[in-house]
This record gives sequence, structure tokens and C-alpha cells, in this order.
Amino acid sequence: MNRKKQTNELRSYNITVWGRYPSLNEYIKALKNSKHVGDAMKSRSQENIIADIYEQKGRLRIDNPIVIHYTFIEPNKKRDMDNISGYFHKVFQDALVQAGVIVNDGWSYIRGYSDDFDVDSNNPRIEIVLEEVER
Repeated sequence: MNRKKQTNELRSYNITVWGRYPSLNEYIKALKNSKHVGDAMKSRSQENIIADIYEQKGRLRIDNPIVIHYTFIEPNKKRDMDNISGYFHKVFQDALVQAGVIVNDGWSYIRGYSDDFDVDSNNPRIEIVLEEVER
């Protein structure tokens, strides 16, 4: 394969974020309690996500736009899907920017996302695929 062809190749990156993250309802409740509590929750979540990204991908930098595919694997089916994904979308995409993986999380850099859901009572996690797309 020639060098030019390699640099134009679109790639995908798998990241697993371990554990169960707060729901959107939990985040709203924390913000109602105090802005400081909500901000601390968001900061902790982003720090944990960034640690997982660095551990698995080092200082990954993606210059092309991406589509994000999330698979939320919960310990049970007690929480509503929109509450599971709503908060996590925000903190994960902000963490991508904070970690320097993408420049920003606007429309030019994140072209869309998809959500799937599953259950594993022993190992809750979020499996994510960052898929580069054409500019």
C-alpha cells in the first residue's frame, strides 16, 4: 500500500468506559441541589472518561469528523434509555474535547451518533466506536 493511500484512510476507534454513569435525572437533581454539586458530578465523570481514553488510546487525536456509536450496557433495565444516554452523551463528548481527541463537539466535528442498549449485571459499561467520516 502506498503512503498517500494510508493517510487518506478513514479509521474507527473502540473505547470502553467502565462502570455505570449517572442518569440525566440524577444530574438534574444534583444541579437543583446546588450548581456546585452538579458541576462536581460532571467533572468527576469527565475525569474518569478521560482516564479510560488515555489508558486505551493514549493521546489520540482525530482530525476528521466522527460519528459516535454508543452501546450502553446496564446492570438491569430499571433506568429509561433516554436518561441513561442523555447525560453520558454530554459528558463523553465534552471529555473528547478536553482530552484533545477532537477540536470541538460542534456539528463540524461530530456528525451524529447512535445508541444501543444491553444488560450485563456483572459488568456495566459503555462501549463506544468513534468512526471517522469524510469531510
